Formats: sequence, C-alpha cells, structure tokens
Amino acid sequence: MLVAAVATVSCGGNEVVRGPASDSAALSTGIDKDDIQRMLSENLNNLRAAPVMNDWRAMNPKPNVAVFPFQNSTSEHIDSQLDTILSEAETWLIDSQVVELIARDRQGEMINEVKTQHTDAFDPATVVKYGKQMGIKYALTGKVQANDERSEDMRRVQYFFYMRVIDVETSAIKWQHKAYVTKAIK
Repeated sequence: MLVAAVATVSCGGNEVVRGPASDSAALSTGIDKDDIQRMLSENLNNLRAAPVMNDWRAMNPKPNVAVFPFQNSTSEHIDSQLDTILSEAETWLIDSQVVELIARDRQGEMINEVKTQHTDAFDPATVVKYGKQMGIKYALTGKVQANDERSEDMRRVQYFFYMRVIDVETSAIKWQHKAYVTKAIK
C-alpha cells in the first residue's frame, strides 16, 4: 500500500493502469487491439466456412500457403498494426492444421535461394513465379482502407479491412471478405 502511494507521488500523480480495464476504451481514432481482434475474427470466421477452406481440408498433402504483407491504403500510421494482423493470421492458419504455412520472415531468403539456383528459369517480375518456385499454392493477403471525416468538433475514421486468398498459379481470387470498424473523437 505504501509502495503504491509512493509510486503515485513520485510519478507526479499519474496513475499507471494495467490489464483489461486499460483496454476497454479507445484512446484515439487509430486501430487498437480490440479493433484488430474484431476485424480479424469476422474475416477469419468467414474464411473458416468458405469453399476454399473446405477445399484445403480435402487436400492431401496439405496445400502450401504464404501470408503476404497487408497494404496500408489509409493516411494513418498503422504499419505496426498491420504486422500484428499478419502475425495473428499466420497463427490462425497454423492452428487450423489445414495448411502448411510458408514462413513470411524467410520468404525473401527463399526467393534469393531460388534465384541463385534457377537463374535461367526464374522470372522475378511476378509473384506467381515466386510462389510457384517456392511451392506456394495460395497466398493470403489484404489491405486496410479508411474514410476520414471531420467537422469543427468531431473526427470519425471508418476502417475497411479486406482479406483475400489468391491462387498463386492463376491469380484467381478464391475468397475475399470485408470487415469494418468506426472510430470517432468528439
């Protein structure tokens, strides 16, 4: 008790809050943990029931899937949030036990290895070639777009989070879904 009082006084009276209570209210119009969880949950629950997921369940051996970076099509600085979304999607795919996940952090290294081994047959101009050379059948990727509105006393940002599965060989979009969240400051 004395330690808490000393800590409060020594910090100039600011209260340090830890745990779920500190996550309940949004502090800005940026994307926070709750927004990430809500948008991912909506998109991945839709993927769980999608025909492409059923196809994956039936494949033997499991198809190779890579998660490629998500595009920030907003004016917001959300790159670290997009990295979190990407990692969460990778974790979800691994936990599904339906696909073999190609490590994102090793993709550049793998592409360089393929280039050095197959210089004549390798075409670095297309993602399709990268995927085929690395044995990737499908790519999961997406983007975040935003609509930003302002008035004299309010700012509202509507985020639209798209995820899609692309057949690497044909570039056909096999699944796509949108989730959204709205944030406002008055």
